[in-house]
Amino acid sequence: MRIGVDVSCWSNLRGFGRFTRELLTAILQNDKKNQYLFFADQQTVRQSTIPPDATIIPAETSVAVTAAASASGRRSIKDLWSMNRAVAKTSLDVFFFPAIYSYFPISNRVKIAVTIHDMTPAAFSSSVFPNKKLELFWNLKERAALWQADRIVTVSNYSKDQIANLRKVPKAKIDVISEAGGKEFRKLPHQETAGIRSRFGLQQDDRLLLYVGGISPHKNLRSLVKVFCRLKEANPGLKLLLAGDYEKDSFFSDFQEINELAKNLRIMDHIVFTGYVTDAELARLYNAAALFVFPSFQEGFGLPAVEAMACGTPIAASSAGSLPEIIGDAGEFYDPRKSEEMFQTISRLLQDEALLRKLSERGLERAKQFDWNLAAQQAIKIFEKMMEN
Repeated sequence: MRIGVDVSCWSNLRGFGRFTRELLTAILQNDKKNQYLFFADQQTVRQSTIPPDATIIPAETSVAVTAAASASGRRSIKDLWSMNRAVAKTSLDVFFFPAIYSYFPISNRVKIAVTIHDMTPAAFSSSVFPNKKLELFWNLKERAALWQADRIVTVSNYSKDQIANLRKVPKAKIDVISEAGGKEFRKLPHQETAGIRSRFGLQQDDRLLLYVGGISPHKNLRSLVKVFCRLKEANPGLKLLLAGDYEKDSFFSDFQEINELAKNLRIMDHIVFTGYVTDAELARLYNAAALFVFPSFQEGFGLPAVEAMACGTPIAASSAGSLPEIIGDAGEFYDPRKSEEMFQTISRLLQDEALLRKLSERGLERAKQFDWNLAAQQAIKIFEKMMEN
């Protein structure tokens, strides 16, 4: 088979960018039978680290997809047409979009699989889109993708159920490809984590609560900051680290509101906004943290939870979305809409070292279930099944 893939999200630093990079790298390593052709805007081709042995077909575009398809942007008709023409001129059996984020219409006859990571834009539209116009453009793109796709791919059974229920897609048309943590995320010896504290102005005896991910409103960080304000009163030396790229993130951001809230609560000296961190730094942060906190109202998968488990970091997570499915018995859960429940859960964990050790051990074991090679094999089976129908 000749399989075309849209790799325009390769350089994106959020979860679907990692999904694109890790999954496709694993596919190239696992599948020597089929031929893969990577289609990308020319900005991605110049700026990304696509494997040198990959066959890349660039399209003449004016703006990088990761910028044009951002919360405040819009892709031009000319750029969409350029991507379409690059595909139309190539003989293919299957075309795969690792993220609906960078979807564009395809005019030639080819089987199409589109990945919808979650239904957050539908379930929490006001937390995702800065205005109704951008919400309309997203909905039109999603409608076109659902109409054209032969298969819908998603990353958890929770997301599969949501797509089926909210968009009336038959479950038989939806496949699940699980995500996984990168090789950098593992249990590290203490000497390898010591320096990460000074990197962010922390004391060696500070106890760290760590959040990793986007700073969008649906991540529920305002509630976390309010809860942390209460927690620090009973836990001297407790610091909250919010690890996420609040400067260049293409999604709708809640950073200014969270920053203002922290100032009003007079806890800015106890909160660290790390900004973007490398995977090596992030692995050290997970290892240094006493507890990983994940208060989201919605997650389609929740990759940071898998990374935390692989590092042996205990988890206190929202009971919403896919997180119970992904974390299982390796974490403690709370209703993200109930701040008191979040406070009580985190407070109890901070006071119970035995339970923290137990959750750490369970997490290390559970993280082994998530593997990019397995995900690649799932994807290859989907492509082969598409050609049988």
